[in-house]
Formats: sequence, C-alpha cells, structure tokens
Amino acid sequence: MIKTLHPTYQLLLKMLSNKLYQTMKTSSTRIKLTLFFLSIWLTSGFALAKHPTHSITSSLGAQSPAKVVSPSIPQKITFCDRVIDLTRFDVRERIDRELLAFSYMHSSTLQIIKRANRYFPIILPILRAYNIPEDFIYLMVIESKIDEKAKSPAGACGLWQIMKSTGKDYGLEINRNIDERFNLEKATEAACKYLRDSYKQNHDWSLVALAYNAGNGRINRELKSQGVKNPEDLYLVSETSRYLFRILACKILFTNPAKMGFQIRNVDLYPPLAYDIINWSNTIPNLALWAKQHGTTYRLLKLANPWMLGRELQDGSHKEYLIKIIKKESLFYDPNQTKAYDKQWTID
Repeated sequence: MIKTLHPTYQLLLKMLSNKLYQTMKTSSTRIKLTLFFLSIWLTSGFALAKHPTHSITSSLGAQSPAKVVSPSIPQKITFCDRVIDLTRFDVRERIDRELLAFSYMHSSTLQIIKRANRYFPIILPILRAYNIPEDFIYLMVIESKIDEKAKSPAGACGLWQIMKSTGKDYGLEINRNIDERFNLEKATEAACKYLRDSYKQNHDWSLVALAYNAGNGRINRELKSQGVKNPEDLYLVSETSRYLFRILACKILFTNPAKMGFQIRNVDLYPPLAYDIINWSNTIPNLALWAKQHGTTYRLLKLANPWMLGRELQDGSHKEYLIKIIKKESLFYDPNQTKAYDKQWTID
C-alpha cells in the first residue's frame, strides 16, 4: 500500500512507524513532531491539488535536468591554409566525435583553456620564428593537455610528448639529472625542427600533423598503398585515424569556447608568470638550499624548471643553464591583472 502513495505521505508513515519515534521519552515531543510533518503533508497536498502530475521534487521547486546538446559542426574548416570539407558523412561524424569529447569532458577542457592563457604567449612566437603554421599549437594541446610535466606510458614527455631518442636527435639533454623535454622553450624549438624536417618529406602540413602521431614512414607507405592523397581519406588504426580530427576539434573549441557551452571569464584564466633568469654553469649540490639563497623555495624552483629531475644539478661540462625564478609580482593572484590572451576565449 505504501508504494502507491505519494512520496510525502510515505515519509510520514515511515516516520510514525520508526523505532526512534516510538521510543521518544515524552508524548509531547511525539505530538510536536507529528504536527510538524502534518503541516508538510497539508502544504504538499495543496500543491498537489493545483499540480497533480508534479512530483514532490517539482513541488519543492527543484530544477529541471541540465540540457545535453550536440555541438554545432561547421561545413568546412581550414588547417594550415588547406580547406577541409566537413560535410561528407564519415568526415562529419569523425569531427562530431571529437567535439562531443571536448564538450562533455568539462573539467579537462576547462583546464586546457585556462592553461592556454599562460603557455600560448610563449609557444606561438617560437612557432612563428621557425615558420611553423600556428595551427600546430593545437597539436601540442591534444598531445599533452598543456601539462608541462605530462608523460605517456610509451615514454614520451613534456608539452610536445617527445620520445627520448627524438629529443636527443634534436639537441635536447636527457639523462637521470636533466630532461629538457620538460623545458618549455627548448622542447618547443625541438618540436619545430622536427616538424620542419617532416614537411620536407611530406610537403603537406596536414600529413605532417598525422605523421607526428604515426611517423613519416608509416604515413607515406599507407598513402602509397591506399592510393590517396589526403589524411582524411586514409584507413588507419583508431588512434591515428582520430588524430587530425582531434586537432581540428581543438581549433574549433578555441575559436569560440562559449559556443560549446564554456562560459569563461578573464578572472578564471591562469595568468602568465614573470621570471628572473639566472645563467648558471656550475654544479648545484643542493637545489633546496640554492633556492633559499636566491629568494625562492624548492617547490617554486621545481615548478618553474620542471627539467630539473633530481635534488641536485650536475654540470660536469660547465654547460650554461637558464634557471627561472618566479618574480614576486607573479606569486599572488590578482584578478584585476588577468586578461585573456585571445578575447574569443572569454565572455567578458
């Protein structure tokens, strides 16, 4: 019988039969509690009379469920000056999949946009200096989610997810003490050199992007064996097949985050940090002590220089390192000073 009653009435009956209620010391307490629940009962009864189809949650003013919508898909998109038609059914569904992922992985996508405000101003000028199309900034985003300390199960590291052998080939120092794949500027320069060399082989920036995931040799073999020219026409394993479309979806996201539901204000973004740079060419046996001597902490030193792997800096060759010290004006958040690198990212 109780199951057929309205939830409010069920609550009252359960309360009256509850052992705690039966064991209350005074009858006056039981009477007061009964009158309290009767008032709720009568109030909900009047509400139900006016709106008989409403549940108890709606009578109490609960909000309706959040809307879940599919993001809009443009008819075409430009990547490195090449126009990609997004109206063909398979191409459209592939970009749709990636847009849905960005749209509904809320915390991850929000962090990506917030971090971009700190890192894009450093990375984009380096891309320009090496004549790498700016769209490759989105390749970096999907590789690491703009996590400077990202590391893959395969051993790729840093913002650009560079493998150890590739990093060494392009001049990065990688050993038990130092890993310059985690050095923002040096890793970006190494990635630019790699992309530039890849373009010499492919002569197509879209193929260069795809080859960053699968390797130049494999992409060239597949193009030849399948008899196609464009990456969207290749039949590849899932990860590689999705790769270019993840980059394209990322570009769409950064073009207008609000259109995809991300209502971001300037104050929500992570501001760029200002640094004092110290040129150093000697061993540092104790980084914590060195940090204290230079007006910072071991934690802040490691955050500013993630390429330092251990608690010391071994420099037997007396190579010069540029060590960053976060300036005092950057240590504390000032909402009045936080501005969007790109005005399209924010709603204010």
